[in-house]
Amino acid sequence: MSFSKAVELLQLARMASNYAGVSLGEIEAEFDCVRRTAQRMTDALVRVFPDTEDYVDPEGHKRWRVPRRKVAEFFAPTADEVAALELAGTTLERQGLGPEAAQLRSLRETINMLLPDKRRPGLEADEEALLEAMGHAARPGPQPVSDPRIDGAIAEALKGPFVLNIRYRGRQDQEANVREVEPYGLLLGARRYLVGRDRVRGDGVMRHYRVEDIAGAEVTEDWFARDADFDLDAYANRSFGVFQNEAEFGEVVWKFTPKAAVHAARFRFHPNQTSDVQEDGSLIVRFMASGLLEMCWHLYAWGDQVEVIAPPALADMVRDHRRSDFPGLP
Repeated sequence: MSFSKAVELLQLARMASNYAGVSLGEIEAEFDCVRRTAQRMTDALVRVFPDTEDYVDPEGHKRWRVPRRKVAEFFAPTADEVAALELAGTTLERQGLGPEAAQLRSLRETINMLLPDKRRPGLEADEEALLEAMGHAARPGPQPVSDPRIDGAIAEALKGPFVLNIRYRGRQDQEANVREVEPYGLLLGARRYLVGRDRVRGDGVMRHYRVEDIAGAEVTEDWFARDADFDLDAYANRSFGVFQNEAEFGEVVWKFTPKAAVHAARFRFHPNQTSDVQEDGSLIVRFMASGLLEMCWHLYAWGDQVEVIAPPALADMVRDHRRSDFPGLP
């Protein structure tokens, strides 16, 4: 058997190890082959894995299923995959998502327990070497302060979903006040914001609550029905950062100088942006969003290498703050 055929057979065994097994039609689609080739592949599967079972599903299709214990050793995770899992946990922890980081580490321990004994020592050694190399990477700069108890309460409420009682101090508040919030998600940035609806106001408006300004959080037993039409990604894309203002929402157009164009082309300023290189080498970036103040904070770092074409209000805000003496670009 050729190497490529062996790889395909292992891939087929992996497909067949799921609960429903695999059908000839699925094999044809996965390997882009004809029915006769798919039949030969199932014959090879049975020869290599004699415990392969076949049955007819409710739709009348014959399916093949390989017991997972027979193929598990072939698909043990690689050192790169395990190291990436550990690195992801560390990253989540640094971003203030302690409960999620703990869940990833629990998954890492579960994987370790399920590994065949003879694979474990080599994998752990390789993982340690990779993590040591990855340890040279860090995320400098300001980071939000987190409270594990509040983070845990938010995570539990989001999973319910349950109404969350928070003691929250807004910008204009002298002390924290109790708010009943229907939580919908988290926006992550220089600061973290809980997105939710105020149960008492009942106006259906999505509001942002700075997580570090939540003095206390308690998960209630009051379950609520999430708005099925709400999409957190689509909602987040209506802003440049985390602040939203419907009155500001509209087209944003920035023009980067030829000197800065190559550098700016490596940035993703907004998930839905479009970019056009001009004849003189300059770069025009367009997107739809709100949050002019956060745009100003970012644009300041580009000095006089960027010009705001739209909206006019943003152009007015940055016009007198475009410096020419910055030694580098963001």
